[in-house]
Amino acid sequence: MNSPERNPAFASFDLLATLVAVVSIDGKVIFVNAALEGALGTSRRHIEGAFFPDAFTDPKLLKVALQGARSNDFAVLRYDAVLVRAGDDPMPVHVVLAQTERADEVVIEMLPVAQQARQEREERLLDQAQANKELIRNLAHEIKNPLGGIRGAAQLLEMEIDSRDLKEYTQVIIHEADRLQTLVDRLLAPHRRPHVVGDVNIHEVCERVRSLILAEFPKGLRVVRDYDTSLPEFRGDREQLIQAVLNIAHNACQALAERMVQGDAQLVLSTRIARQVTFGKQRYRLALELHVIDNGPGVPPPLKDRIFYPLVSGREGGSGLGLTLAQTFIQQHHGSIECDSVPGRTDFKILVPLP
Repeated sequence: MNSPERNPAFASFDLLATLVAVVSIDGKVIFVNAALEGALGTSRRHIEGAFFPDAFTDPKLLKVALQGARSNDFAVLRYDAVLVRAGDDPMPVHVVLAQTERADEVVIEMLPVAQQARQEREERLLDQAQANKELIRNLAHEIKNPLGGIRGAAQLLEMEIDSRDLKEYTQVIIHEADRLQTLVDRLLAPHRRPHVVGDVNIHEVCERVRSLILAEFPKGLRVVRDYDTSLPEFRGDREQLIQAVLNIAHNACQALAERMVQGDAQLVLSTRIARQVTFGKQRYRLALELHVIDNGPGVPPPLKDRIFYPLVSGREGGSGLGLTLAQTFIQQHHGSIECDSVPGRTDFKILVPLP
């Protein structure tokens, strides 16, 4: 039977976010990946060679599954079980047992139920974001051409009339056409601008955002820096990251309007290292974790699940594009944005994988 050192396919399981064990047909552990090692709270040196059914609250389920694999009753088997963890609460998992090319071993993949729900939610959000981008791009192009014609016709009409009152109407048409043109340009902006990658220091990004915010909101606002200066530089589009963080911070400051009047508005920019982070189905050892936290009224409950949708705004007169564009820019860095909001504290967490 091959050991992990002689089988590079086993080592590749360490890149997965799901919990993986390679088990002999008689239940002995051949290999466990880093994710399972961390979940069990035991080093793989102690796990490998052990009887794997004993790792579950009900060992019979896996014993029966292994008997079925031995008899070639199935190629893949799925069931729910509960994993026992050293010094921690048991973990409900969805188990997928699959036969390998070797007749004497199986691969057992375990996805924590909470993580499975989170991954499904992330996949839905990514699909929704992609559908939104396609819809916006197509809609913007469809609007752009007739909009130019409307504006041009209004200008020609204005040249032909002498009445000052009637010219006011043509000016309204031209003004509104220009406003819609600006909106269309903002909708198309992420698709037009090339992704310019270079070395990025996230704290330079934060300081640029801080300067812009304080210039626009000079009174009643305190911007707190809470930086982890050990964070490394990474490859990214600096301008896109500035725009993403600025959009989130700007939204926060607009929500803080009443507290600015009172003089106790606060915005926190916090950076940390996150470890063993999952984006979709890909596991990363390290990630940048950037928090933009405000002490405003919070996101209205009806908007919580829709704040990243285009043209959805909780503010009168808002375009509803700031968070949509921020999400687009962060997704282009293979990252994600999460929002946790209660009255008095709203936390937008940006995660970007690090090499």
